[in-house]
Amino acid sequence: MSESVTSGARGLTVESAFAGMRSVPPVVFRAGCPDCRERFELSASALRLAIGATSRTTFYSFTCPECGASVRKPAGERIVELLTGGGVRTLRLHSTL
Repeated sequence: MSESVTSGARGLTVESAFAGMRSVPPVVFRAGCPDCRERFELSASALRLAIGATSRTTFYSFTCPECGASVRKPAGERIVELLTGGGVRTLRLHSTL
């Protein structure tokens, strides 16, 4: 496809359509390890979210980049919203039917 091809709009080129777009910085999440007490930032790909039938079975997990511990923390509604909005992979542990 040529950059001068228009799609229904007179004079609109691919170049002009994308001229105002900027790249978006990757989402990072702040976290802490309960074992070594280090604080750090993690990318969405470093986290996993599990949504269970109750608040007791809804949690997120990650591996501490400092000490290698497997960390699992509860995830309330706001945390679920932030993690899913930030692209964290989600596993549903219950049926929505």
